[in-house]
Parts: sequence; structure tokens; C-alpha cells
Amino acid sequence: MSADQIDPQAKRAAARQSRIPLPHGRYRLKLLRLLTRPLTRLQNRNPPSVGATESVTVPGPGDESRRATGGRGSPDDLDARLYLPAGDPPFPTVVFFHGGGFVLGSIGTHEWLCRHLTRESGCAVLSVEYRLAPENPFPAAVEDAYAAVEWAAAAPGRLRGTGDVAVAGDSAGGTLAAVTALMAAERDGPEIAHQALLYPGIGVDPDQESVREHGGTVLTRADIEWFSEAYYRSEIHRRNPYADPINAGDLSGVAPATVLTAGFDPLRDGGRAYAERLVADGVATRYENYPTMVHGFMTMQEVDRAREAIASVGDDLGDALDA
Repeated sequence: MSADQIDPQAKRAAARQSRIPLPHGRYRLKLLRLLTRPLTRLQNRNPPSVGATESVTVPGPGDESRRATGGRGSPDDLDARLYLPAGDPPFPTVVFFHGGGFVLGSIGTHEWLCRHLTRESGCAVLSVEYRLAPENPFPAAVEDAYAAVEWAAAAPGRLRGTGDVAVAGDSAGGTLAAVTALMAAERDGPEIAHQALLYPGIGVDPDQESVREHGGTVLTRADIEWFSEAYYRSEIHRRNPYADPINAGDLSGVAPATVLTAGFDPLRDGGRAYAERLVADGVATRYENYPTMVHGFMTMQEVDRAREAIASVGDDLGDALDA
């Protein structure tokens, strides 16, 4: 499942990233969030071009009537950014959730990825901010994510949309994408055409080979545990299928899936296990492991394989949504 050596471009990118260690406490977390803002602006100085971008307000989970009409003004509103491809609307919509261990990340940190995904898929991409832990532990992020998907499906006019919807996300965002697909299936919710799960944080176990061998590459075992404690808060929540969908009893009704993992990622074996569960439950699934890559590689602008992986996922989404 992995190669002998990390790709040199990914290794350099990971080394630069490791100069700023991930925080394991609230004070350090606040400092890192503040530091991330100017770094993100610098990173996004020359973004890939798309047809257009718009700031969008998504009604939060507490206002079902406004989710149906596209109204705004509630303190529970979610910020989002809509990336439109070149050409004439309407476009299918991909609702995207950023990674960051449920405690970090933003629309800005994933601007480059979302722009490329828009270009490669031919779909509009709606990148959604959700509430972060530890201030807002589970199920806050899940409630926000599902509310955003419901609204996107109910208000296609606001999004220049066809009404066809897929979900996607990386790392923690990949977990949210998988959970929203599960919730939609179990709750007779919006029809989701596809789910793209990019090295998702699903089914991670400290005894897995990938955790034992690659803990310390981008993510340490301590990082993984602190993120989990900040988000789940209790062992009961860890076992909830809407927190980690590997715990679901039946996945047969969820949307077809693309699951990508990275060979040197501690989360690799959990992502592979979830892909195997999907296949076992009869869900059409394409699984691909990038053996020389590391966790988070699809946001690493200087890594050539990142663009290849985004193009591959974009093709899957475009095909599923007839973009």
C-alpha cells in the first residue's frame, strides 16, 4: 500500500509544513488560527482562474424555512464561497467541506483545491465553513454540513444550479462528506449523486499499520488523538455513525463513492477500510491509493501529483453529475 520513499516534492512540502507544529491546546490553537490568516492570503495571491466566485450565506441547521427559500440574516448562518466554472449556467453543485482535524481550516486554506476542482469537474463548487471544535464539538460540524447540503439541493437557483448535488471533502471534511451521504440515505434526504472522500479521517485505529508506521509524517499519533478528543469529547460519540461512518450498520443506500488515500498517511488504512465496507455493501466505489504521497497532499500547490489527483476526482464528479 505504500512505497519505499515519499515523493520528493511532497517531502519538501511536508517539511515546510512541519515547521509550525499542530497545537494540542486551546491557547496554541487560537494563535495558529491567527497565524494561518496572513499565510493563507499569501498562498492565494495568484489563484487558478474560474468562471466566477461569489460569497454565499447558507442558512444554518436551526432554520428549516430559510434553508428552503435561501433567506439570510440568522446568527446561525454559515459562510460559504461559490466557485463557478467558465461557461453558461446552470451547473451541477459539489458541496465541499475543508479538512483540518475539525479544529482548523477554512474556505481560504482550501481555495486552491476548490478552484482546481471546479475547473476539472465542470461543476460549481460550494465550499462551506462549519463550526469548529473544541468550541463546537460533535455534532455541530455534522449539523452544519447536512444543513448546507439540504439547502444546496433545495435552492438551486441561488447557486446557478441544475439541482444535481454531490459532496466532497478532504481529511475531516471527507468524514463530513461521508456522513452527509449517510444521513441523506437514512433520512430520505437530498439525492446525492456522488461522494468524493479525499484521505478521510474515517475508521482510524491506533493499532493500524499505517498509524504505527507513518504517525509522525504530517500527522503524529498525538495530533490524531488530540483532534479526536477535541471533536468527539466522549467514547460514546466516537461510536456514533454520524461521527464516524465506519460504525454504520448498513451503507448500501449511500451515494457512489470515490475514496482516495495516501501511502505515507497515518489515516490510509482507515480510508481503505471504509472503501472496502462500501464495496461490501454494494456501493459503486472507486478506491485509489497514491503510494508516495502524504496526508494533505491535494492542497500542496507545488506537488505535481496533487493536480493529477484533483483531475481524477474532477472526472469522477463530472461523470456522476453529467457536467
